[in-house]
Amino acid sequence: MSLFEHHIFICLNERDPSDPRGCCAAKGSEQLLDAFRKEVHGRGLKGKVRVNKAGCLDQCAHGPSVVIYPEAVWYAHVQPSDVPELVDSMLKNEPVPRLLHPKSRKEYQK
Repeated sequence: MSLFEHHIFICLNERDPSDPRGCCAAKGSEQLLDAFRKEVHGRGLKGKVRVNKAGCLDQCAHGPSVVIYPEAVWYAHVQPSDVPELVDSMLKNEPVPRLLHPKSRKEYQK
């Protein structure tokens, strides 16, 4: 069995449109998932990096939300155009400050 070096989880949670938190699905997370899959495949990272759908990450107010493990780096308001930069940063183990979730920013400022 192959163990992955990185896991990328993209929230695809759907909520009722009346929910004030919104949901990642309504903010384009399906397109984001596709962009990550294409980027990982295009770079020949299959077997090293796994792109996964995630249920609710409880961060839809900041969505689309992405978390990358094993570094446990949380990103907020991610768009498909951000994907190449995020994959580069993941491979270098250097987060992308402008996309960090607000709580992650505090952690990286320590």
